[in-house]
Amino acid sequence: MTTPADFAFLHPLRVRWSECDAQGIVFNVNYFLYYDIAVWEWTRALGYASWNEAPEFLTAHAECDFKGSAFFDDELKVGIRAARIGTKSLDCACAVFRGDTLLNEGKLTYIYVKKGTRGTAPLPEDHIERLMRFERIAPARK
Repeated sequence: MTTPADFAFLHPLRVRWSECDAQGIVFNVNYFLYYDIAVWEWTRALGYASWNEAPEFLTAHAECDFKGSAFFDDELKVGIRAARIGTKSLDCACAVFRGDTLLNEGKLTYIYVKKGTRGTAPLPEDHIERLMRFERIAPARK
């Protein structure tokens, strides 16, 4: 089972009222927003000071599995880690926790593109090295 200890990076996030549905729970699509917020903070933690310095990616796939519900004003932790590093792509494992309780887990697949283009290219070696040094669980290499 996925735990907070699986992640070298966890971003704190408090549930806002506007993210809840009529039942008072976080509306499902907002978990992708939480992932997106945490991905940029993870990118900063990798040492990229600005968006212009960071590698550019396009999202190719997104999925999530719901294990429990988050509610208004819950304090959450969103974990992001590189799970697989391909030649031109990167899979990120994502998870949302309330304390140590897993509420949601997912996967984001990104395709690396050359800055300012939509043309794919191999992942830069320096980015791969950053990921390998940073992650608590070594990403698979495919």
